[in-house]
Amino acid sequence: MAAEQPRTRRSLAVCALIGVGLMAAFDEIVFHQILAWHHFFDRSTLPVGLLSDGLLHTAELLSLVAGFVLYADLRRRHALSAPYARAGLFLGLGAFQLFDGTVDHKLLRLHQVRYGVDVTPYDWAWNGAGLILLAIGAILAVRAARAVRPAPGTGHTPAGDASS
Repeated sequence: MAAEQPRTRRSLAVCALIGVGLMAAFDEIVFHQILAWHHFFDRSTLPVGLLSDGLLHTAELLSLVAGFVLYADLRRRHALSAPYARAGLFLGLGAFQLFDGTVDHKLLRLHQVRYGVDVTPYDWAWNGAGLILLAIGAILAVRAARAVRPAPGTGHTPAGDASS
């Protein structure tokens, strides 16, 4: 099979999907199951909280399976752009973390990081981690874009990687 041009946007999106699934899995396994600090939906009974954790777990697994199938397809066609894939992974990790911390925790109040303690340091740590991951992803995305930008006057890309 002939190699395709690297697909930068698709590489970014596929790995962002994997990043979302990985962070959801980390949250579900560590904070919901091992530490038992909260369930995805804590505003009802324990069985409803466990059901909501099961639905989150299902969504995270679907995200990971779909992401890795799409990733394998990019690799099979030699169309994966590794710099964009790395950026997408961090963007997905950070996006899930920050979305969970702001929308689920604060806006919708589905759950908090912990209960029975001052939640402020936990919120700062949770959202700060999300912002750091997003910043890393953004820096990697900018670097990837600079690496594939055509050199002035040549029309050639340093990495031969300009398609989406």
